[in-house]
This record gives sequence, C-alpha cells and structure tokens, in this order.
Amino acid sequence: MIPITGHTKLTALLGSPVAHSISPSMHNEAFRLLGLDYVYLCFDVGEEGLPAAVQGLKTCGIRGFNLTMPNKNKAVELMDELSPAASLIGAINTVVNDNGRLIGYNTDGMGYMRAVQDAGYDLIGKTLTIMGAGGAATAICAQAALDGVKDIHIFARKTSRFWDRTRRLVDNINHNLPCNAYLHENQDQQALKNAISKSYLLLNATSLGMAPNTENAIITDTSIYHKDLIVSDVIYNPRETRFLQEAKLAGCHTFNGMYMLLYQGAEAFRLWTGQDMPVEQTKAAFFSE
Repeated sequence: MIPITGHTKLTALLGSPVAHSISPSMHNEAFRLLGLDYVYLCFDVGEEGLPAAVQGLKTCGIRGFNLTMPNKNKAVELMDELSPAASLIGAINTVVNDNGRLIGYNTDGMGYMRAVQDAGYDLIGKTLTIMGAGGAATAICAQAALDGVKDIHIFARKTSRFWDRTRRLVDNINHNLPCNAYLHENQDQQALKNAISKSYLLLNATSLGMAPNTENAIITDTSIYHKDLIVSDVIYNPRETRFLQEAKLAGCHTFNGMYMLLYQGAEAFRLWTGQDMPVEQTKAAFFSE
C-alpha cells in the first residue's frame, strides 16, 4: 500500500465511465517503484460536471490529471495554457498544475504511434484509416502526420460537433506537412471501401464497443477487409472488442489499446514528476495479454 502523507501529491483521471481503468494501478505502482510521494485516483465526471471538478481540483492543489472520454475536448476551454500539439489538435488528455496555472497537453498520439511499433508494425510511409473525430482520433492523426505517415483517411459523422475542427486539422496537415489527409462522411461506404483497400492499418478511435456496451462494432461489412490489413482499436476494455474479433475472423492481424494507454501514461507521468516511468516493469505487471 502507498503511504499517504501530508505532502502526498494528487494525480487523477476524470472521465465517464472510469471504474474499469487500469491507470490507477499503473501509476500508483510506478510511484511506488520510484519512491515518489504521489497517489493517482479516478473520478467519474462527465462534461456537465467537468468545469466544477477541474476548478475544485485546482483549488485543492492537484499536481495534474488525465482526461478520458468524453472530456478531452471540453477540457480545452478550462485551461490557462495549451502545449503547441494540444493547440493544433484541439483536445487534451493530460493536465499539469504549474503553481495554479493549468497547462493542457495531448500525449495520445505519441502513445498510439509507440504502440504500433510495440505491436511490431511500421506505419511510416503508409496509409492509415481512422474511424472517429474525437480527441483520440485527432491526436493520433496529428502525430501520425508528423511522424511521416503518407496518407490518412478520417471517417466521421458530418453532424459531429468535431467535424469543423477535424476539417481544420486536415487542412493544416495538407498545407504544412508531407502527408495527404482526407476527411470523409462515415456513411460514404464507397469511400470507406476505397480507403481500406489502400490502407496498411485501420483504427477505431471511437468509444463504440467499449465496456459495458460491447455489442457493437464500428465496421458492419467485414467483406471490405483484406488479408494484409492490420486492425487496431483504442479500446482496451474489453481486451478484444467485437470490432477486433470480426477483423480477426476475416484474417486480419489485430491489436488493442493497451499499449497506447501505457505509453501515453508514461509521458503524462514524466510531465507530472520529471522522472521516467519504469515502463518495462509496468508493462510486465499490468499489460500482459
């Protein structure tokens, strides 16, 4: 058990649902291994209660916190400052309290790209198709473009409140980076079929299929998959979503969001503590399949 003292620094996760999260176990064990007087807790807070929760935690002197669905976009409005990457993406997943100033960061994209490498794949110079336009999707899109992915196809609902922001991100990528980014309406099945036929990797970056609502999959017609396609999900609970199950049955290689969680968490840990998370020990303890 981690001893709590009068000097213990608080870190946390704000989202809904959060009861399934392994982030407290991961961070608290890393704190213990390094002998740091920190603790990490979960708070079930959605967008409606987020402003009050953030103000309360700031007043109480929290060192920092993570944000998960559905809070990554709303939290941007509550920050005193954004990192350059977070400003580009328009969503945050990590906050540092710097003497009363809340600074928002986004470590999701970096976490996902490291997870791709960890799974044994090389996405650089290839084509990626992303389902979704929320915080995780845009963070991954931005990082993938920065890292050297050749083409990125994003599919989202045109009625989504994030459509215009994603359009701006796509335009920014196309004007400033050697990457071709495309935004499609997710009901355009022909465009989806064409994109997947050219893709090295297909990613679900939505919450569809996450526990406890595990019955749905983002792709309903698995005939559009091909044998060389890698299929990935940002979700890690359940470890194998229906989306991944059906892709595997179609002959695709698959991997889930576990290592994205690990690597984005490692970067948040560094931002809060100034020290590197003991990644290999953390992986062995909490991320074995």
